[in-house]
Amino acid sequence: MCKTVMLCIRKHLEQITSVGPRTVGSPENEITTVNYLLDQIEQIRSESKTGPHFITVDIQRPTGCFSLGGFTISCYDHVTNIAVKLQPKTSAQHFMLANCHFDSVPNSPGASDDAVSCSVMLEVLHSLVNLSMPLKHGVIFLFNGAEETKLQASHGFITQHPWAQQVRAFVNLEAAGVGGKELVFQTGPENPWLVQAYARAAVHPFASVVGQEIFQSGLIPSDTDFRIFRDFGNIPGIDLAFIENGFLYHTKYDTPERIHTNSIQRAAGRYICELVCAVCVLILSWVITLLTVLFVALLVKLMGRSMFWYSYFYAAICLYGSAAIGIIVLIHTLAKTRCRVRRVDLAELFFDVSLLLWCCVLLFLTSRGWCSAYLPMMMVVFPLISKLLLSRHFRARGATLQYSVLYLMGLAIPYIHIMFLIRVIFEVFTPILGRSTSETPPDFIMALLVALATVILSSYFIHFIYLSRSTKWILAVLGSVFTLMFVLVGCGLFFPYSADPSSPRPKRVSVQHITRRFHSLNGSLQSSDSGFCINNQDYTGMQHITPYIPQINDSICTLCQEQLPYYGFPRKSWYLPAPEVSPKAPLEFQLLSRQETEGGTIKMTFEVKGPSHMSLYLHPHAGVSLSSWSFGGGTPGFNLSGKYFVFYSHGLDAAAWNFWFEIQVGLNASPDEGWISLAISAHYFSGSDGRSEQLESLLKRFPAWVFPASWISTYHMYRY
Repeated sequence: MCKTVMLCIRKHLEQITSVGPRTVGSPENEITTVNYLLDQIEQIRSESKTGPHFITVDIQRPTGCFSLGGFTISCYDHVTNIAVKLQPKTSAQHFMLANCHFDSVPNSPGASDDAVSCSVMLEVLHSLVNLSMPLKHGVIFLFNGAEETKLQASHGFITQHPWAQQVRAFVNLEAAGVGGKELVFQTGPENPWLVQAYARAAVHPFASVVGQEIFQSGLIPSDTDFRIFRDFGNIPGIDLAFIENGFLYHTKYDTPERIHTNSIQRAAGRYICELVCAVCVLILSWVITLLTVLFVALLVKLMGRSMFWYSYFYAAICLYGSAAIGIIVLIHTLAKTRCRVRRVDLAELFFDVSLLLWCCVLLFLTSRGWCSAYLPMMMVVFPLISKLLLSRHFRARGATLQYSVLYLMGLAIPYIHIMFLIRVIFEVFTPILGRSTSETPPDFIMALLVALATVILSSYFIHFIYLSRSTKWILAVLGSVFTLMFVLVGCGLFFPYSADPSSPRPKRVSVQHITRRFHSLNGSLQSSDSGFCINNQDYTGMQHITPYIPQINDSICTLCQEQLPYYGFPRKSWYLPAPEVSPKAPLEFQLLSRQETEGGTIKMTFEVKGPSHMSLYLHPHAGVSLSSWSFGGGTPGFNLSGKYFVFYSHGLDAAAWNFWFEIQVGLNASPDEGWISLAISAHYFSGSDGRSEQLESLLKRFPAWVFPASWISTYHMYRY
């Protein structure tokens, strides 16, 4: 018996992560972790025999398909769920669902994502069992074993398990970082009582509607089981996640020891004209500021210093922030010198402009029904109260030290809150930008974020630019800071990556040792090759890796051929020739039948036997359309590029993967090259098939600050 709950949680966490990565279909996930969880649950159940509750355990291994939107279909077969029902011995009609997932991404121990949540749930179950008074309602604890594979296990539970019909609300425990406070970043749909209950129960509640609206807008490239329970179960819930130190998310550094124990109206006439002119000046200053920081970011990119801020975040604040503040101060200083108006009147005018613009933002957000409208409300109410209280003092004495102190005190509450939110935004987006594969330079996004933060925070401080007699010393200091930082960045002083164990900033790459086989229209092997497909997971490409491994350079960079579905690897990759791979359990693929239907379509049925992770790519040729298939309801998702992708994973002892599709052949279709290209990729993540001597040799050559996610793949392309 553990002395404290914290020690028990720590013990569970270390036991779960001690087996290493827990990918779906691996023995570590499907056997070792499942057995450990069942053993702990059985020990807890033995204690419930004398209490007011009883426990029911059910192991579910569902099979199914569902659409993730767009053209992606997620299919699964015999994935694992451990469902534990806790209810009073007098029975219960309604249940709350608590969800975590114990699987992890390849090559990561997944301590925060999501072993720690499962460890917490075990102890919550243990604590509730030992209550002396029975619960009014029951609780279902779902330990799901396939979240990282497109949220599959939660879909299997909420759509197929008989207990799902009794669930009235849920709490989903997730991670977007390693440690820190858990942020409530999604709630609903509707049902505000959930948030109220959370606020009453949590010792230190931490939530933001801003986080919810940013996450649900699609800006953050991630998703959680919350979506499955909400969309497929129509159940209200709360989504909690760790957000601190997202640099370690989905890497080998996500280990147990890194999870800390302690996370206004005025008169019309001339004033209106002055107000309009002042609004134009303010907006012009913002536009020029944004263009300036974008130009600086472009220079950084052209110098080959992209992502210097990844390891040195405050260097970006100093570089882009000094440029943004300097431009704002310079433009308003020039405007002040060209206006024949008293400095006091100009200061008051631009205060009113800032107030007016924040009112416009408040009205817009309120009209759209956005809960984050409370932010501009704070930026309207507190400054307005300050002005009303200080107006007589300001008119009588001008900008005295006493006035300045009182003015700043009036802004303290909204500014402290907004700066806190800005810090959270940077903490979330900095690691996301560092692992973005978008063609848009992340330096542009970082520069824009810093500039936008500067614009927001400067709104009511422009008041002081017009009150000051001179801004020369401010511009001199900002110019000096910018020049110094620009020179240091240009000299390469701020290297983007770090292998420092206390604060790692890894560069992510994926390395597939792949063998590709291309078959002709009659099924014979047309060509084949083998090599290392190296895919970059951030913007800098291989420029920092080439000095360590000269063979990996832009001369071997390859792009996807449009006529081949996905070409066997991502659209831009570095392909280094290597010996052929020979998995002990090779992919088995065959066409079972081909027939013409009464509707004039051609139906093809296939059978696939292979590893736990496989991908299917379909590319109808010109004049041919995909009319129906066996995935996700039978209607293919519309895709502008004309290509379709199906991701498939299975647990242990799964049957062969059988599927079919129908194609409609138009009059302009040419049979010479076939009507459809089909490619099947098999990915070996675990066991001896997931490694090769050549792959291990290559991985050892990468520098310490590189985190290479590696596996073995085979790719077969057919035409029909």
